Amino acid sequence: MSNKYAPRPNRLRRSELSTPGSSEKMIAKAATSDADFVFLDLEDAVAPTEKEASRAKIVAGLNEQDWGKKTRSVRINGVHTQWCHGDVIEVVTGAGANLDVIIIPKVKSPRDVWFVDDLLTQLETKLGLEVGRIGLELLIEETEALACVEDIAGCSPRLEAIILGVGDLSASQGIRAGHIGGGDGYPGDMWHYARNRMIVAARANGIDAIDGPYGDFKDPEGYRQQAMWSTTLGAVGKWCIHPSQIEICNEVYAPTASEIEKATAVVAAVRDAEENGLGAANLDGVMIDAATARIFEGVLERAQQCGLVS
Repeated sequence: MSNKYAPRPNRLRRSELSTPGSSEKMIAKAATSDADFVFLDLEDAVAPTEKEASRAKIVAGLNEQDWGKKTRSVRINGVHTQWCHGDVIEVVTGAGANLDVIIIPKVKSPRDVWFVDDLLTQLETKLGLEVGRIGLELLIEETEALACVEDIAGCSPRLEAIILGVGDLSASQGIRAGHIGGGDGYPGDMWHYARNRMIVAARANGIDAIDGPYGDFKDPEGYRQQAMWSTTLGAVGKWCIHPSQIEICNEVYAPTASEIEKATAVVAAVRDAEENGLGAANLDGVMIDAATARIFEGVLERAQQCGLVS
């Protein structure tokens, strides 16, 4: 993937909080939340009759609220709708300097991404904004998208992350799920294939992989289990459709104290072995080598990003 822009920021995305763009009260609450990333929604969370009016509320929220260190994002309507063009133009014109990321839903192929990418470039140039500063996240929520996710993950230098949108993917694939993100009645993790394929595509292109929503916010243990499965596979965060899910995300997608301690010991042991001309070392009865160290160096990098080590 060629990149004509500056390198993308290394953003923390453990928790991505969904916030209806039609609610000024909820926008204000999102700004004070503990989420790493907040997206103000113009798509599914907003009724068709309120979509255009909600743009002004989002612009005001981006410009007037104190977002601290949070990443500020907007989910626009899909490129197949009558609202997409206006969403991008009005929000970027009104609050482009205070907008970090645009989320594009229902992407089916790279051409959907190129439309928004080109429109952003035109607007940034016209408005005197830094060209390429506003990043993109894409929702992989159609079977067409999952079938070509490798192409999508490498199609734009603006791209920072892809997200598994399990709600619409269920409908697109004909999955009989009890609720969004659920898998009742299926023997195992019904999202394993989709998650794994999306995560591999993201990692291969140097972008983040985000796990999608879990609709039953009164089931924290179910949410935690889904988060654990996705982080084990390499996802770096998950959507929160309710503020109560933020704390779980911030915990699950960050290394624990014991993981950091073990990673430090492994990396040090392998380094000592290499300095003594050895290709492997023995740590607590387990053989470790450069491949092992590579795994645990990732743990330490993640701990540093989360502010857990210096």
